Amino acid sequence: MAARLKLGVLLFILLLLLLRVAETSMEPAASAAGSAAPPETRASPQAQPRSGPAPITDVAKLCVCDLLVAQCDVNCCCDPDCSAADFSLFTTCSVPIVIGDSRLCSQKAAVYSLDVEANPPERIFKLIDQVNPSVFCIHATNYKQALSFSSPEMPTSENFDQLLKRFGSAAFSAEPDSWNMNTDAQNPSDANETYRYVYGVPIQTADAFLRLPSPVVSSWCSDANPAGFLVNQATKCTRSVSVEKCGNIQAVSMLFYINSSILAVPKSSQMVNITVQSIAVQSLNGMRSLLNGGDVLRLPMILDELCINIVLGVSYHITYTDAGEIIEAAASFVLGAINQAALSIQQHFEISFTQVDTKPVPLSGNPGYVVGLPIRAGFRPQGSGIIQNTNKYGQLTILQSTSNQDCLAAQGARTPILFGYNMISGCKLRITAAMKCQLLTQTLLDLLKGQSFPEYVASFGNSQAHNVLDWVPITHLRIAEQSSCQIPVALEIEVKWTKYGSLVNPQARIVNVTATITTTTLKQLPSGRERTIPIISSVAFTDISSPAEPGYKAWPTINVKLPYDFFFPFV
Repeated sequence: MAARLKLGVLLFILLLLLLRVAETSMEPAASAAGSAAPPETRASPQAQPRSGPAPITDVAKLCVCDLLVAQCDVNCCCDPDCSAADFSLFTTCSVPIVIGDSRLCSQKAAVYSLDVEANPPERIFKLIDQVNPSVFCIHATNYKQALSFSSPEMPTSENFDQLLKRFGSAAFSAEPDSWNMNTDAQNPSDANETYRYVYGVPIQTADAFLRLPSPVVSSWCSDANPAGFLVNQATKCTRSVSVEKCGNIQAVSMLFYINSSILAVPKSSQMVNITVQSIAVQSLNGMRSLLNGGDVLRLPMILDELCINIVLGVSYHITYTDAGEIIEAAASFVLGAINQAALSIQQHFEISFTQVDTKPVPLSGNPGYVVGLPIRAGFRPQGSGIIQNTNKYGQLTILQSTSNQDCLAAQGARTPILFGYNMISGCKLRITAAMKCQLLTQTLLDLLKGQSFPEYVASFGNSQAHNVLDWVPITHLRIAEQSSCQIPVALEIEVKWTKYGSLVNPQARIVNVTATITTTTLKQLPSGRERTIPIISSVAFTDISSPAEPGYKAWPTINVKLPYDFFFPFV
């Protein structure tokens, strides 16, 4: 038995020696094979493309707060540019711990802290092993390519034309061509796939995409903002202009916003032209008037030291089908004028979407009102539902104040009533002896209430027009004196609302709207005399919600039966 054991041990040692000799004999052959590459496969140093900086994976060298080049960032304890003198001035470490991938089960972590008790204060650096307690952590990463983004292809003299063709346009795909080729090869049926627009996809045009200028870093307009499908947007930005160059600035011309056709579906040859729906002209004092021939193209031009027909606002309206196809596009313009003193203008842009064979219903909440959105209001003809203005900001309005405070000049200028916003506006009216009482009264009523004051207000932000019981009638009051001539001088609108529903998520509900007209006595003025009276409009929102009280069920009763002699001998 002992002899057999000795023989087994000798055979095992001999086998290990043979394996060691085989490994040492294969190493020179492998190294020789690696250095014997054929000359034609070697790339010359000039032909090798430049590569980007090597990624940093050592947490001791990572520093996300190091933002200044060759300078010490305040309270950045991992900044290599900071010296001991800089660390002594720090109050805290803005980034106390630096780790790689938080999903790993175990990894190195760089911990930074300050020893404020030292004189002067010192920075303390520790490299520790951090353990992730999650049961779904990653134990090992065996696919290194998935841990970082792919390195971009650096331009060289050989591949510059190819890269320019791929990335030189305003819109391009970030996927390599090889991915698309492989996909087409694997799925040849995708060539017959029908494209369609989906939510958020930029609306494509013949040259790039539909532009919706917006401020990016500052308030100045940037024309590189694409309009997303089914994304209702409203932007406001500033544009630099001058009268001398107004004809050469493309962004103030109507042609800039309608000269490119929209693709009905992405990557298609079917085009949809942008038509001009309406044109409103705004004067220098802010008055707007709608042009009759609204479909006529008007280009900027200089007239009497003024640059007229410059674009102040554009509203796109896109009509689409349920299949994600755009079938109609219209644009409404607001044109204005500038003088020699104007250096910039403020432009407004808006885009909205409507599905074909449907009517847009502007909402101000779902279901309760949202603070800052307009009050929904309308009229109710006999035997019909509620009829609303298609412009949700023009359903319930008050007088808009102007800079010169002239009531006759402010006639027609209105501002929407926004839920939750108390507002007051006014103007001054100059009355002469030649003015008639009846005509003046009607003029002031039109000034205070507008051309069409609504009859009903929606109790909720999403009240449907056919549900009349969900609308609150407006109560009209009149405070007047006893005299022969009474003229209205003030309109006070009080909106009473309450919190409705759950305590966790209460909804705002309008329960009453009161419009009060205050009048004053107009005395006959002597000939040649004038009188100035103030005209005031105001809106007040009143919360009439009762205090929330928790509800309880019936208190429990104690049903206890005591023995008949429990209180003996007292009873």
